[in-house]
Amino acid sequence: MRKNNNKKLILTPKTVGEVEKVKKADILVGIPSYNNEDTIGHVLKAVRHGLTKHFPKLKSIIVNSDCGSTDNTRKLVRNNLDDYKELDSILVAHEMHPYMRSLHTPISEMVTTFRGTPGKGKAFRRIFEIAHELKVKAVVVVDSDLRSITPEWIQLLGGPILFKDFDYVTPLYTRHKYDGTITNSIIYPLTRAIYGKKIRQPIGGEFGFSANLLNHYMEKEIWDTDVAYYGIDIWMTSVALANDFKICQSFLGAKIHNPKNVATLAPMFTQVMGTIFSLIEENHEVWKAVKGSEDIPTLGFQASVIPEEAQQDFNELYNRFQRGAQKFNCIWQEVLKQEIHQELEKVISLEKKSYSFPAELWVKIIFGYILFYHRFKHTFMEMSLPLVLESMIPLYFGFIASFVSQTKDMANQEAEDVIEDLCLEFEKQKPYLIENWDKRE
Repeated sequence: MRKNNNKKLILTPKTVGEVEKVKKADILVGIPSYNNEDTIGHVLKAVRHGLTKHFPKLKSIIVNSDCGSTDNTRKLVRNNLDDYKELDSILVAHEMHPYMRSLHTPISEMVTTFRGTPGKGKAFRRIFEIAHELKVKAVVVVDSDLRSITPEWIQLLGGPILFKDFDYVTPLYTRHKYDGTITNSIIYPLTRAIYGKKIRQPIGGEFGFSANLLNHYMEKEIWDTDVAYYGIDIWMTSVALANDFKICQSFLGAKIHNPKNVATLAPMFTQVMGTIFSLIEENHEVWKAVKGSEDIPTLGFQASVIPEEAQQDFNELYNRFQRGAQKFNCIWQEVLKQEIHQELEKVISLEKKSYSFPAELWVKIIFGYILFYHRFKHTFMEMSLPLVLESMIPLYFGFIASFVSQTKDMANQEAEDVIEDLCLEFEKQKPYLIENWDKRE
């Protein structure tokens, strides 16, 4: 039985009417999109095949929630339906772009678009509300820029929810050592240390979650925050962790996707970090009691897969770090304790040939920013929160430059061992974060 929710829906009356025609579904696959004309057709086909192959007896619905694409994404979604003329289904569209087309039974398809600033979290909000109205048992969400998605991904993300009583499924990929450096250097080790679960891809982009967890998400008022944009993935994962939902990860093979535009780095970084900091603040009574970390159940056959190579330019990373030091060193002095800043100054002074950014210092810096946020979240003295978060980006460049230098001759698994050591360093220093949480300086 669905929980009573008195909050106002953002779905249009026409969309609500179309949802009421569908009435109910067992599994919903949500695909947020924004200018993904090169990949959206492949993703849709993989999702359809996954649903018909692995869940043939369940009523399924696909929701493409578009953030206002200006390329041919929406057109390709419509054209992609031509391959399924002979199949009986229903398409529910937003009133701005109304169309209905027969597809496949029991799969329904819904395409929603909306006005406003594009944001992944905003697209998810529509997916959440449609899934909630349809009383689905399981929700799967996949990114629309995927080139390696297969029909089996849908089974691996949805099956544990429907048949194994899990509440949240995260992806486990084989990735190149220089792919996902934000995850590898901050998000994974920090999330693991804070909540005590070894979730390798907490912002992987592909997830499955239960009706119970969906109801919990629907109770939260977060759509005027960074969660409405790039913060949505880490928010979903952190909420599941902090509230003791049953979590597993599924091995999906290699993740091959379109490279992210450099222009998105700053907003993505600041929004993800802002979300993490706010959740650490909100859940401090939970994570203070967590010590160490433990494995979570891993499903799927972990075959040996060669990932697509990713490039990282040491010289460019080092130079960005140095330029950032000139711009943000005054903020670093305010955020970090004196002795930590002095250690950082030594790193800044290093020439390329002898450059190294110690993992121990990196963890101290991240915890220093968390403590600064905790103490000054309401005022931040004379600095704005976005500027404080932006000042972390050159530090990230500096640490990744060191990682690239350290691992340039390593195989991917050897580099993974370096990341494991970093995780252990975060866990080792966590008592420092706890001890300083309630101190006032």
